[in-house]
Amino acid sequence: MKTPTMKALTFKRYGQSPDIGFANIPQPALKANELLVQVHAAGVNPIDNMIPTGKFKPILHFQLPATLGSDLAGVVTKIGSHVTRFKPGDAVFANLFDLGTGAIAEFAVVPESFAALKPKNLDFVQAASIPMVGLTSWQALKERANLKAGQKVFIPAGSGGIGTFAIQLAKHLGAVVGTTTSTGNVELVRRLGADEVVDYKKQEFEEVLRGYDAVLGTVRGDAIEKSIGILKPGGLIVSLVGPLDAAFARARRLNFFLAFVFSMMSRKIMRLARKQEVTYQFLFMRPEGAQLAEIGKLLEAERIQPVIDKVFPFEQANDALSYLAQGHSKGKVVIKIC
Repeated sequence: MKTPTMKALTFKRYGQSPDIGFANIPQPALKANELLVQVHAAGVNPIDNMIPTGKFKPILHFQLPATLGSDLAGVVTKIGSHVTRFKPGDAVFANLFDLGTGAIAEFAVVPESFAALKPKNLDFVQAASIPMVGLTSWQALKERANLKAGQKVFIPAGSGGIGTFAIQLAKHLGAVVGTTTSTGNVELVRRLGADEVVDYKKQEFEEVLRGYDAVLGTVRGDAIEKSIGILKPGGLIVSLVGPLDAAFARARRLNFFLAFVFSMMSRKIMRLARKQEVTYQFLFMRPEGAQLAEIGKLLEAERIQPVIDKVFPFEQANDALSYLAQGHSKGKVVIKIC
């Protein structure tokens, strides 16, 4: 019997010329604990532009050519023999990060433990915008920072994909939220719940903000080091952008050489953090269907609302990645597949 094929956005090699484009590839085979999902929409994230460069090659393993993307929403068409929580016809959303497979395709296989039922009040485009930013914010603010009502958290780049979700989650948890944004987005982040807003075109956040309990590191460059100064003693930085640290290497069971390299990469930030009596941690989001289901409840209750900047048709998926790479999106960029 002939293996069915599907259209997918793939990259063929790592480096400056990854040859990103559409290909007809075999529909993925279904394992006992997996769902076959017809993808209706796929959210795109900065990591999708970084993976083809090879920066994460020692950590994330893809068999080339590989399908891009990790956020999806769609309809279950088949289930594996061990699946009990879902049935064909169910509308789901999920994140496939770290699986070596992709979501910008007509079909995707999703482990049952990674999926959750799509919130009923969201369409597929809205649902596809959530998994990566939702899970990252949840794991940073609830698991790592254990954010409590009345505590202060700094979430820079408040109008971006992570920022627009994390601000809303932090407010749901009862926190006081500080953020940075450009002049044109001040009203947007205030509407989402930000309490202290720094227009980075007019002021430096480290000169304005003080007494914070936690920082969500979302901006590359020296912003992580500068944020140490706004924390109280005992405060915590959870960075999504690096530098990677030895704890991350241990959690991934990476070899001694990589553990040493990551330890050297984070040596300066660790030293600065200790000097100010604060803690630095690097976070690599993990897919988690149970957490996504909890996030889904907040979305259904309208405690958190999706913020979508632009929707691209499937045929323009590469344009969606290029647009995201410009770094000016207000909220999420999503590809509508069917």
